[in-house]
Amino acid sequence: MKSIAISGSPRENVGKRDAKELRYQGLVPAVLYGGATQTHFAVSAADLRAVIYTPVVHFIDIEVAGKKTQAIIKDTQFHPLTEQLLHIDFLELDQNKPVTIEIPVKLTGTSPGVKVGGKLVQKLRKLRVKALPKDHLDNIEVSIEELEVGKSVRVGDIKIPNLTITNAQEDTIVSVTTSRALRQAEQESRGK
Repeated sequence: MKSIAISGSPRENVGKRDAKELRYQGLVPAVLYGGATQTHFAVSAADLRAVIYTPVVHFIDIEVAGKKTQAIIKDTQFHPLTEQLLHIDFLELDQNKPVTIEIPVKLTGTSPGVKVGGKLVQKLRKLRVKALPKDHLDNIEVSIEELEVGKSVRVGDIKIPNLTITNAQEDTIVSVTTSRALRQAEQESRGK
């Protein structure tokens, strides 16, 4: 999985007034959890754009006061009106502990059901995956080569070594449904 490096500066004061002052300076208050202690720091909002506003999942190499840590984004808070990033939480990664991350689904191939006029419906765009950090993938490829009209690929159909998908096994990832045009063509052929 790809990594992006960001650096932050330690926060002396933790509170609403301090957080507001940081945001005014173009910084975002942040917390790093999961280690021996919590680390409160501030990071540039511009540095976070490449991490937050992308469908790609990244590990983040954070450097605060000379200490480097590999982490993932655990939570973000946005202003409800301006959509300004208000706060971000990171979870420190331990290479020996499994971590759950939402990984994007990438559809591959061409569905024969779509070729005959069916409609491709993707219900899940991300899957929750639990694995050791070294085993995580950039995306989960789901082949639609076998999808005929009325067929689907469910979470239980996906098997990847060293990964556990925690979504419900019966959840549909992608399916091919009968389109209005295909239904109309079938009714016209029956009527003849």
